[in-house]
Order: sequence, then structure tokens, then C-alpha cells
Amino acid sequence: MTTTKTRKKTEEAVVSLPTNPFAFEILDLASKQRTNAKKVEVLQKYEDPSLKTILIWNFDESVISLLPEGDVPYASAGEQTSYSGTLSSKIDDAVSKMDELSSNSLGSMDQGRSSIRKEYHMFYNFVKGGNNSLSSLRRETMFINILEGLHPREAEILVLVKDKKLQTKYKITHEIVKEAYPDIQWGGRS
Repeated sequence: MTTTKTRKKTEEAVVSLPTNPFAFEILDLASKQRTNAKKVEVLQKYEDPSLKTILIWNFDESVISLLPEGDVPYASAGEQTSYSGTLSSKIDDAVSKMDELSSNSLGSMDQGRSSIRKEYHMFYNFVKGGNNSLSSLRRETMFINILEGLHPREAEILVLVKDKKLQTKYKITHEIVKEAYPDIQWGGRS
């Protein structure tokens, strides 16, 4: 007589994040979920206006970024001779260092770092119809200043979002966002 063992599929509970998590923590957690339903659950559980803002900027085709595509150029006065590259490459280096350390922290370098949650109210300056009175130079300078103050993983998200490339890093689609946040009105923003 042969017996067959049946496996019970247990539902795994979604890991809890700390109060007021960084956007990258929410997107990482959602991205790691195996099903779209679990991804939606994570996005709903950690719903925040700042998270919705970056998802709208990334996925709404009517939101037109007024920032140049690609790497963000940067060289502060003190770094012009010692560092050549872009702010995008500095962000990538910091994120790589955190990956090597298997940590989301740069230790003492994290002191005073801001988050998308704290800065999102300024993002209207970077899209068409938001603040058309800004010159391109002023707009780009403001963007660079925000990036410099953000946690490197938060800055990485902002650079991806300005080019509508968030889905290249995170396994989150427009459909998942629409399901998680049915209250978002898509289109007609610029």
C-alpha cells in the first residue's frame, strides 16, 4: 500500500516594518512577495502620501518630469578635484557598500539623513504643471540638494522615479499599484 503525503501550503504573514518606514523598505518588502495579492497587501498596509506620490510620478504617463533623463551630474566645490563622476554614481556606490555589508545603514554617515516621506512635498517642483516659474538650473539644483540629503537608497528611488524606471529595480507594476490604491485618479496631471 502506498501512501501519499500532502503538503499543506501555509500562508506566510507579511513581515512588519518599523513605524514610518523608508520608501525603500516598503518597496523592498513588496517586491519580495511572491504573489501580486501579497504585494498589494504590503502597499496597502504601509500606505502613505509620499509613497503614493512617487508611485504616481513613476507610473502615471501624464506626469512629465522636467528633469533631464539619466545620471544626475554633481561635483561640490570640495570634491571637484578629488572625485570625478556623478551624484548618481555616488548614490550607486553607497548602495553597493550597503549591499556588501548586508545593511541599510552607513553607520555614522546616516546621521541627519532625510527620507522621501519628509521631502515629498517638494516634488511638485520637478514635474510639468507643478512650478513652472522655476528655471531649469534652479530646478536641477533643488533636486540635487534633496538627493544629497536623502538616505542613499531613498535617493536611488528618486533618480529611478524621475526617469519612470522604478520597475527596473522593484517588482512592482502599474497594475499592482492600481489595485493597491484604487483611489488614485490616473491621467490628466500635466
